[in-house]
Amino acid sequence: MKNTTKLRNLIRDKSIIMMPGVYDCLTARLAEETGFEAVIITGAGLVASVLGFPDIGLISMSEVLVQTRNIVRSTKLPVFADCDTGYGNPLNVFRTVQEFEDAGVAGLFIEDQVFPKRCGHFAGKQVISKEEMIKKIEAALDARRDKDLVIMARTDARAVYGLEDALERAQAYVEAGVDMIFVEAPQTIEEIAQIPKSVRAPTMINLVEGGKTPLVSVDELEKMGYKFATFSGSAQKTALKAMREFLLHLKETRSLDGVLDRIISLKERSDLLDLPKFYEMENKYTANK
Repeated sequence: MKNTTKLRNLIRDKSIIMMPGVYDCLTARLAEETGFEAVIITGAGLVASVLGFPDIGLISMSEVLVQTRNIVRSTKLPVFADCDTGYGNPLNVFRTVQEFEDAGVAGLFIEDQVFPKRCGHFAGKQVISKEEMIKKIEAALDARRDKDLVIMARTDARAVYGLEDALERAQAYVEAGVDMIFVEAPQTIEEIAQIPKSVRAPTMINLVEGGKTPLVSVDELEKMGYKFATFSGSAQKTALKAMREFLLHLKETRSLDGVLDRIISLKERSDLLDLPKFYEMENKYTANK
């Protein structure tokens, strides 16, 4: 079954889907190994990992596409892509959707920020007009060749014009034909609860530690009516803390004593990367056995 169809089935059959944010092949493999059913690529995490930059619109579509393609190849899970603003005008959006569809993503979203954009929880965001975004949505829908590819619209208008405007935009985007809606960065629990009630389409919420949105449990979000609960930066930030602690320990003690229990073995990493399968292939294709 195609991953686009798998994701569609999950949306239809599950009350809520937890999606950890992944930024490279290793995090995608770990999400699969630990039993998640789908993953979302974290735009901010990908920029940090690939370029070492904050998420302020400095990465190109081609750079994101290469990393996305690698992540899709590395896991059997449906992968949801962050396509920022579509990287330009409606013609750019058209190309973006087809490129990411060819890369094998199961779904993607585009947002109504101006280009270049910035992280949804950073200050200083600006948004394009509702009418401009609808034209981008039309281009995205026309570009889609696999009818099961899930196309989501994200609005960042809450930070600029308030929740009422964001909800107005969200419903207009639904009427333009998107499959799902992501109202970025609601600022209170009441706002979080209001979004699924106000939009006639499945909704996504992103939980960001230290961001503008209160952290709510998945069980509560499920009762509110959300379809996707994403934790885009959590895995990367957890890894950064662990790596910093390890490096400080190594620098200060000049020894691995005391940290070995926090390090997976060479075999564990090799198994995660399917090394035994590559040994089998190597043996199969060796000429002089």
